[in-house]
Amino acid sequence: IIVPGYGLLSDKKFSPKIKIINIDGDFALFDKLRIKIRPMIGTIGVAPKDSEIPSGNLGRHGGNMDCKDLTANTVVYLPVFTEGALLGIGDLHAVQADGELSVSAIEVSGEVLVEIIDIIKGKSLRWPVISTDDRYEILACADTLDKAAKEAAYTAVKALSRRFSMPFEYAYMLGSLIIDLNINQVVDPRKGVRASIPKEFISINDILE
Repeated sequence: IIVPGYGLLSDKKFSPKIKIINIDGDFALFDKLRIKIRPMIGTIGVAPKDSEIPSGNLGRHGGNMDCKDLTANTVVYLPVFTEGALLGIGDLHAVQADGELSVSAIEVSGEVLVEIIDIIKGKSLRWPVISTDDRYEILACADTLDKAAKEAAYTAVKALSRRFSMPFEYAYMLGSLIIDLNINQVVDPRKGVRASIPKEFISINDILE
């Protein structure tokens, strides 16, 4: 689905369109193009601290992060602000690129099997973190991509400083060598950027505060 006035290119002139995408085994069929599917969760989060918030918003609580790595076998670390956390999951996609440029990816119905592994007490997270096979990714957001990138980078550099007991200045230098910054949200009012660090250099305990 595309709607004029929405999406990253909302300032451009285009017509509203709806396209039905068929799924053939492990592939989505976009006209004659066969695109490998990678089912993922667009929205996952807990209740924020102060008030109700639409599930489409993102923040420190998670929300509509639209990160393509929120897929099978990924571990998600979320801060808990309220009794019971009130975990919510939705906005499932058969496949989506980072950014979801036009606001809509291949939207699908589905079921998500989730296991709550542990509650880490006495620690906090500045931002949600996801753990893939080989990386930790810190998902920050702000009103602009520049501010979101700074939040993600600062949190990652501080984690490296803790990990190696090095001054901020040296951790900052190290960050230029091993921290990747990736955009994951450009179409919501708040923009999302994640800092990705190889697991050989860091653990979740270094990211926890």
